[in-house]
Amino acid sequence: MKKFAILLALLAFLTGCSGTKEYAPIAATTLPVYEFTSRLCEGTGLSVTRLVTESVSCLHDYSLNVAQVRAAEAAETIVINGAGLEEFMEDLLHDTDCIDSSAEIDILEFEEGRDHDHDHDHGAKEEEDHSGHHHEQDSHIWLSPANAMVMSRNICEGLCSRYPQHADTFRDNLEALLADLEALQTYGEGQLEDLSCRELITFHDGFAYFAQCYDLEIIRAVEEESGAEASAAELIELIEEVEHHDLPAIFTEINGSVSAADIIARETGAALYTLDMAMSGDSWFDAMYHNIDTIKEALQ
Repeated sequence: MKKFAILLALLAFLTGCSGTKEYAPIAATTLPVYEFTSRLCEGTGLSVTRLVTESVSCLHDYSLNVAQVRAAEAAETIVINGAGLEEFMEDLLHDTDCIDSSAEIDILEFEEGRDHDHDHDHGAKEEEDHSGHHHEQDSHIWLSPANAMVMSRNICEGLCSRYPQHADTFRDNLEALLADLEALQTYGEGQLEDLSCRELITFHDGFAYFAQCYDLEIIRAVEEESGAEASAAELIELIEEVEHHDLPAIFTEINGSVSAADIIARETGAALYTLDMAMSGDSWFDAMYHNIDTIKEALQ
């Protein structure tokens, strides 16, 4: 009998360990919207899960794994970046309650054939106007603190409508979050006010909103991936551009290829710095402060 009781206890323990996984009621697709949503949900008892946790810069050709799909399907609400970023999971979102954080944001567009060295769909949604020209929407809205404030407000209103019992807490948390975003905006304006150069060549096409926010000009955004490096002709053109504008630095992206940038830096003497798309890691705020400080150091 004693052995039988021990066996029953062991079976009960194992059954408990292999029970159904509990999923968070709210899922957020990427680090920025996850961080904003988590801040807003503090003190409510609502848990938030982040779907994309890998070290990525863009979500072109991305696909969710089984665990991510299950977390998304189990969520009551999914918070998305919007502006076309989540097209890779469009079928999953079709019948899901979503909060689109991009509402009311002025989305930048660029025509097909823009001055990029490699034409990949990096977080861009393509549309066609009445003239037949193709345009792509730039989805990287989170790289502007001003846009982040709008995104946070959109998420807050979405949460208030779905969980009205926590509306006061959401709005109190929003005020604290907006204060931190305003401090980031002010810090960037102060740090980047008196740069000796305001022109950038970046080895990623996602920094347009950041540049817009801080009155910088991206004169070239180079898309380069392993196996699709810049050609010799493109390298010569980029070297000439760096020399023509007398650029003190060029900027790669933390998860991107650096092969062409290394060559250009050697040939021109321009320093090489790394920016962060704020899609990976644990803190969107840390990534944004890093970008501001990096540009300050590179172009002061």
